[in-house]
Amino acid sequence: MSLIEQFLAKTSIAYFSMEMALQPGMHTYSGGLGILAGDTARSSADLALPIVFITLVSRQGYLRQEIDADGGQIDHKDPWEPSDWATPLDAMVAVWIEGRAVWIRPWLYILTCPLGHQVPVLLLDTRLDHNDPSDQAITDRLYGGDETYRLKQEIILGVGGQRILDALGFRIRTFHLNEGHAALMAAALLKRYPTSPSQIERDSRSFDADQVRQRCVFTTHTPVEAGHDRFSYAMAEPLLKDVLDVEVLKPFAGYDNLNMTRLALNLSGYVNGVAFRHAETAQRMFPGYSIRALTNGVHVPTWTHPALARLFQQLAPDWGHVPESLMDADQLPDDSVIAAHREAKDDLLAEVARRTGRKLQPDQLLLAFARRITGYKRPDLLFSDIERLRAIHQKHPVQIVMAGKSHPRDEGGKALLKNIHRHIKELAGELDVVYMPGYDMTLAKTMVAGADLWLNTPLPPLEASGTSGMKAALNGVLNLSVLDGWWVEAWREGVTGWAVGRDGDKNDEHARALYSKLEDVILPLFYDNKERWVWMMKQSISKIGPRFNSQHMMRRYASEAYLR
Repeated sequence: MSLIEQFLAKTSIAYFSMEMALQPGMHTYSGGLGILAGDTARSSADLALPIVFITLVSRQGYLRQEIDADGGQIDHKDPWEPSDWATPLDAMVAVWIEGRAVWIRPWLYILTCPLGHQVPVLLLDTRLDHNDPSDQAITDRLYGGDETYRLKQEIILGVGGQRILDALGFRIRTFHLNEGHAALMAAALLKRYPTSPSQIERDSRSFDADQVRQRCVFTTHTPVEAGHDRFSYAMAEPLLKDVLDVEVLKPFAGYDNLNMTRLALNLSGYVNGVAFRHAETAQRMFPGYSIRALTNGVHVPTWTHPALARLFQQLAPDWGHVPESLMDADQLPDDSVIAAHREAKDDLLAEVARRTGRKLQPDQLLLAFARRITGYKRPDLLFSDIERLRAIHQKHPVQIVMAGKSHPRDEGGKALLKNIHRHIKELAGELDVVYMPGYDMTLAKTMVAGADLWLNTPLPPLEASGTSGMKAALNGVLNLSVLDGWWVEAWREGVTGWAVGRDGDKNDEHARALYSKLEDVILPLFYDNKERWVWMMKQSISKIGPRFNSQHMMRRYASEAYLR
């Protein structure tokens, strides 16, 4: 039996995602969307779900970040070798783009959970000698190149991915689109469902879209308009003409331009946002559609520090497979929690020293901020009033560790990076602020476990969900966040963490609220009432861990979306 044959008979669900974070050494992800897809795969294996994952191989990765002396981001390729992790499969398919056959070969990565269950991941690759040199590069760089390059990638993922599944012998009942990047898959499905044999002879554009909707699930992740892919038909039609009829697409994708989100919305029978607040926002953005709320979660064993994992193992041996058992974490001994967190914090301090040469203090509060650096995330909100920050630090010391990449074409985000580094230089010698370049899965694991306080400051309602705070909470790290995304659901003031301001506050109000909460509540508690701080750490684990995990998330997808 070949490697892939073992999965054919038992697999009925296909999950399409442009990026997936499977291993730190596989540079097939850029950030939250890919991290979520990786956690989805890990929990699918844990639960033995009948699912296959499809993504791009992205041989050159997303970007390797270097920060220059002025705080500017320098983008480098971040290559990896697929043969180190995956096995090439014999099957190949072709899609015609610009009059050329573009051949696609899948690599197979098998994800195995501790219980022995496995799920297959197919990484689509066009770097083949059969292809024109320009086509070989289509699957090289995640989100790289111009709009033409991006649409070619989405053709490979959606149309090519579906053809690969057919060629390998999969019989898929349900297709899950993780964002609109794979929407062309749903459009290609239309060809399987003509309205009737007689009618299709008279009208080659007559299809039964309801049949497609019954089989497609669409998860939308972004309330930011720029995050929804749109392509002009003038550019798209030459690329698509040998693959899909543009006139068939227009009633579903829009007549003005090819809107991938609209296409997915119109061809999916189950549509969800990734938090209650996000579903409300998406419903306003896309009136007339039924958008459900299914909040993201994180894979608990992946993101829990080994020291905390040992405590959880003593508390409930099945904690990794059944995260609901973490509800008893509030019964853990204080001394054990303190010791475990100290071990995690020491690891973070060691990593800071290794990467930057800076030595931070283990007994001072360590505030961490790490996410994509872009305008709506407001990474500079903490530095809105430098004098106020200085005064707070004089009363109660605080040290800050930051990380995150900007998209190569996000000039505003790159300007923010430079601004942050100007503030770091301005505070040098007074307040320790460290920026660690190269934020990735490995650094994220260290930061979410080793910080004392996890800061999140998006501009509402632009945070779809956010999962880094969930990972921090698993490790007893307390959240300080604007009321947006998942935090609206998990926030219990003074119990699981704290809110920055009130629902509906504006930018300057959030800045004042952030400083007041740090100065008047959080720092005095950390330094003067350690018993209450540790109590909150345990509340964070026991109230957030059992609910905001990817096991819970995938059980909901299975029962509510896949088995409709």
